[in-house]
Amino acid sequence: MELSRSTALDMYERMVLIRTFEDRAAKLFAQGELPGFVHLYAGEEAVAVGVCTHLDDRDAITSTHRGHGHCIAKGVDVKSMMAELYGRATGACRGKGGSMHIADVDKGMLGANGIVGGGPPLAAGAALAAKLLGTGGVAVCFFGDGAAEQGTTHEAMNLAAIWELPIVFVCENNGFAESTPVEYHASVADIAERANAYGMPGVTIDGLDVVAVHEAVDEAVRRARDGEGPSLIEAQTWRYYGHFEGDPLTYRTKEQDAEVRKRDPITQFASKLEAIGIAERADLDAIDARCEQAIEEAVAFAKESPYPEAEALLEDVYVSYEG
Repeated sequence: MELSRSTALDMYERMVLIRTFEDRAAKLFAQGELPGFVHLYAGEEAVAVGVCTHLDDRDAITSTHRGHGHCIAKGVDVKSMMAELYGRATGACRGKGGSMHIADVDKGMLGANGIVGGGPPLAAGAALAAKLLGTGGVAVCFFGDGAAEQGTTHEAMNLAAIWELPIVFVCENNGFAESTPVEYHASVADIAERANAYGMPGVTIDGLDVVAVHEAVDEAVRRARDGEGPSLIEAQTWRYYGHFEGDPLTYRTKEQDAEVRKRDPITQFASKLEAIGIAERADLDAIDARCEQAIEEAVAFAKESPYPEAEALLEDVYVSYEG
């Protein structure tokens, strides 16, 4: 697949923006700046960006507890995201959701989710709505290898296949369901093999290669938009941080981590762009600096923002059917 210069540089920028956001969030959490827990996406940037490059605002995604990267790839504003991490009223969810529950429905980001396997039924619902309303929209369900064992995931895949829903299931297999190796908890060598049970295409790809992700998702999204039903993509990837910040990481070795980092998704893509003449190092350095500045501004915005007023406590909690 040929990538235009503008698309390639946009993909690179979104990957760097995710990494910069996550690295900064790690430092802020360690300094005691952020309330609650954070689960960081650094290392997995190629998956979210390779997928979301094919989507627009009519398309919906569902996320996981590790949702910052999905948000940024889908176009959610980093200032509102950072404010949400700080619990401020200017946050994407007015400071009430925090890291694990960021959502921006206007961007088609239906929310990060603290429930393992909580996203697949939501994505199936979004896909069903798109089909019934004829919007041409596609739903993408991001889930981890741990959620691959949840009944909700299997039920959603089965319904998607029966109803030929416009949905792409993307399993981000980072090797560990929290701390349990995938070799221990999965019954198959590749999670994508399970697609056969539901009569949908399934493919396992290198989740550290944004071009490989982009190509696989191009076909899956095309099928969905053309009414040909769901697909399952397993992207084999790696998270650079622990399951959560403060995770002692006793279940994997430093040698394992170092070996994977030799194939860093951002460094790989940058080298590829330089090699094929799409970008020079100066172009990429300028993007890196722009992302650093964007995150600096996001942190400043969050710190300057007010906390929610006490009177807003019950707002947005209950649905009103009046009018």
